[in-house]
Amino acid sequence: MKNTDKYTRNYFNPPVSEHRWSSQEYISKAPRWCSVDLRDGNQALIVPMSLEKKLEFFQFLCKLGFKEIEVGFPAASETEFQFIRTLIEQKLIPEDVTIQVITPAREHIIRKTFEALDGCRKAIIHLYNSTSVAQREQVFQKSRSEIIEIAVSGAKWLTEYAAKTKGEFLFEYTPESFTGTELDFAVEICNAVLDVWKPQKEHPVIINLASTVSLSMPHVYANQIEYMSDHLNYRENVILSLHPHNDRGSAVAEAELGILAGGQRVEGTLFGNGERTGNVDLITLALNLFSHGVDPILDLSNIPQVVEMYEDATGMNLPPRQPYGGQLVFAAFSGSHQDAIAKGMQWRQSHSGAHWNVPYLPIDPQDIGRSYENDVIRINSQSGKGGIGYLLEHKYGINMPKPMREEFGYIIKGISDHQHKELSPEEVHQIFMDTYLNLQTPIRLDDFYFVHKKEYHTTVSLIVGKEEMELTGRGNGRFDAVSNALRRGLNIRFHDIVYQEHALERGSTSRAIAYVGITSDSQKTYWGCGVHTDIIAASIFALFSAIDRMLTQEQND
Repeated sequence: MKNTDKYTRNYFNPPVSEHRWSSQEYISKAPRWCSVDLRDGNQALIVPMSLEKKLEFFQFLCKLGFKEIEVGFPAASETEFQFIRTLIEQKLIPEDVTIQVITPAREHIIRKTFEALDGCRKAIIHLYNSTSVAQREQVFQKSRSEIIEIAVSGAKWLTEYAAKTKGEFLFEYTPESFTGTELDFAVEICNAVLDVWKPQKEHPVIINLASTVSLSMPHVYANQIEYMSDHLNYRENVILSLHPHNDRGSAVAEAELGILAGGQRVEGTLFGNGERTGNVDLITLALNLFSHGVDPILDLSNIPQVVEMYEDATGMNLPPRQPYGGQLVFAAFSGSHQDAIAKGMQWRQSHSGAHWNVPYLPIDPQDIGRSYENDVIRINSQSGKGGIGYLLEHKYGINMPKPMREEFGYIIKGISDHQHKELSPEEVHQIFMDTYLNLQTPIRLDDFYFVHKKEYHTTVSLIVGKEEMELTGRGNGRFDAVSNALRRGLNIRFHDIVYQEHALERGSTSRAIAYVGITSDSQKTYWGCGVHTDIIAASIFALFSAIDRMLTQEQND
């Protein structure tokens, strides 16, 4: 590409880094979560949420288990201010939930912020000012010392107004655009703020290190977090918070490595909504923990409901490949993938108690409210017999013999390919019934009965075209007697009968399903299926279905 020399690396790697975080294999404990959907996420919407929608979304976040929720920028608009007042005055904040509000280091805005919080039992006041080289030089045109003075003044105003306002207030400071700030300056300005607030064990301070613009590979962010963790004053009384953005598509990786490097708290949004490419996706982070057997301390057992709320509140549509929540994230269209998943699920049935380790499925879709039929085994022209067979067995109880499953797989692939579309489970089931089940053309079975002496004698009533016929036959079993009656009475030639049956439901009145395969003189196998409350009737219906398919196919040939 042209203009490569226009760009350079605008981040600052620590002067010394021990990379201790790299020796850790996985995250063993969920961080503190802070949802910023109602502030950072909301300000990024084309049409910000109404007061009513924000109230509904706040209550939903509480239901999911968020204990810290950034609810807005009180001085930004009347809607923001009124939303916070409504939460407080109508006592809508659960006792175990702390709201968070954000303010720049400007006195009149800080004053307005505390006015919004009047009467609030507990809140986090989130103070920020920009510290990066680009912001200092281009936007504020101020020196390092002048930028520190802005932060320190803001910290003092927070202390002053908190003392005059009833309630419990925790303080948070963000050196905005942290990733574009020299590390020695980031340490200096954070420590200057901490020296004003003097955090204590019973009254800690949050230092929030925002990847406001993602500038580096994720391991560099981890190095930066580790360096800050090592050099912050009052470290034992500081909650180190992460706030990654997704400009480089690596916000989740930054957050995960940042936690290993000392991060104790993560600010983000559902599915990563936010300015530009968005914030870190808290759903992905939480369920990544879940996939490693770590409780994320959030209730994400109904992801479809979370998606519905997110889309309704934001007016945005979740991409179909969004991790965990997207419509297609568990979908297997490939025949080999479907077969492996089906065999993995069958293996689990005989190995109860085994940890989840099914091919192609990092977690059990059912644990987050997804289903195998609609979300995992998806049927199109790329699908295979294993997936199609698994879908019919799991949803409809139809467990075809392996050769029949292979034949039906090709039928489904052909239909999907011809129609250029995915087939729903209902469509696949209907095609199965139309193709195999209780067929009545060109021969229709009307009735049959048996007499048992030394062998079985049968009389079969049937209709061929418009002609009613009655055939007799005998054999060493009921099925054999009917087969012989058809061979002799209609001069139908078939051999090598394959038979399989099982119950479709449980109980004394359950239906049975039978599968019959017959081979013609041309050595082609034809399959039929029968369903009836009587297993003998089901097998005979299956035989007639196979014969009808053979006669129809050979007539067409």
